[in-house]
Amino acid sequence: MKLKNARRLRGTVLVPGDKSISHRAIMFGAISEGTTEITNFLQGADCLSTIACFRNMGISIENKNGCILVHGKGLHGLSEPGGCLDVGNSGTTARLISGILAGQSFASSLTGDASIQKRPMKRILVPLSEMGADVSSQNGNGCAPLLFHPAKLHGVSYSSPVASAQVKSCILLAGLYADGMTSVTEPALSRNHTELMLSAFGADIKKDGAAVSVLPEPHLKGLKVEVPGDISSAAYFIAAGLLAQDAEILIQNVGVNPTRDGILKVICAMGGQVSKLNERIVSGEPVCDLLVTSSQLKGTTIEGDLIPSLIDEIPMIAVLAAFAEGVTKIKDAAELQVKESNRIHTVTENLRRMGANVTPAEDGMVICGSRSLLHGAEFDSYMDHRIAMAFAVAALALHEPCCMKDAECVNISYPSFYSDMEKLFCE
Repeated sequence: MKLKNARRLRGTVLVPGDKSISHRAIMFGAISEGTTEITNFLQGADCLSTIACFRNMGISIENKNGCILVHGKGLHGLSEPGGCLDVGNSGTTARLISGILAGQSFASSLTGDASIQKRPMKRILVPLSEMGADVSSQNGNGCAPLLFHPAKLHGVSYSSPVASAQVKSCILLAGLYADGMTSVTEPALSRNHTELMLSAFGADIKKDGAAVSVLPEPHLKGLKVEVPGDISSAAYFIAAGLLAQDAEILIQNVGVNPTRDGILKVICAMGGQVSKLNERIVSGEPVCDLLVTSSQLKGTTIEGDLIPSLIDEIPMIAVLAAFAEGVTKIKDAAELQVKESNRIHTVTENLRRMGANVTPAEDGMVICGSRSLLHGAEFDSYMDHRIAMAFAVAALALHEPCCMKDAECVNISYPSFYSDMEKLFCE
């Protein structure tokens, strides 16, 4: 795909619903009693994979004009699937649904595309096995396909070696089917959508610092969920506004959960102009509108407990760093290696193609920013939606023509990304 340059950007954008919350609303609605109504659901390939998996386990799910109706059958209402559950490219689906499958009275199997079959699942297999689950990696490599057989689950207190909302959520969901309280302690706080939403559905959730626990056999009831706009999708419009020579962009209805808003903290540290307007609470989640204007950015250091709150936004932050003046250091982000692509490698390669000075490390990278070094390039998405969108934004701020290989992979999380961005172009 040929990518466009843009000096001026003006307008209002409404980004798609939050991917993490969309996944969870389907899953929790399916194991609740009654109907769950979901508005502003993300109609991306990953979330549609979650719908397909639960339909395959006997749950009626209507998808009409952006409104989803999940007709739940309660905690023990799922049926044995007719064949292997296919999560597509969705790591969230794979890891969260595994917690539910571990507690069922039927056998099941789970697989996904080539990328999913390389992503590490040992991080959930270990705690599930500690709980008594009969779950294994079919090929013995700690990856999907995964096989599940009925087993009696026990409550555990698990100390996770990684700050991962997917791992935490998997354990808590398995805990719904255990014989006692289950708790998870993380080295740093990861996104807390599972805790907030499970509580809203009726689960008994307790939080104590970096630990969260759940009691088994809750009486979950369907409810209405309004999904806020995804801050990970908003990140690309924020960056576009900051990098353009002349920009003013209003991004409406963005979820700004404190466990997800690390990118806003980084942008503030870099000198970016982003204002929160119309702050409010929607379905238990903090939401606001974001006003972005062109800014002169400077380098910063991103590390430690901040990393879990912005892990998906690091490719976009790395692009911002290339245009900023000074050095940006990204540390403690080894998790980037096991995303849809090895994002340390794929970000580094694309930054170098556009002339940026970047040095990769095992847990991140160092970027010596300077606009004067940068030029048009042929980018490769590596079939990773976040890489594609980050470097499409980079192309907006470059003066020479750019293009992107396999640009259509944005359909995973944001099918209308290119058209939404083009609406902001001004002559």
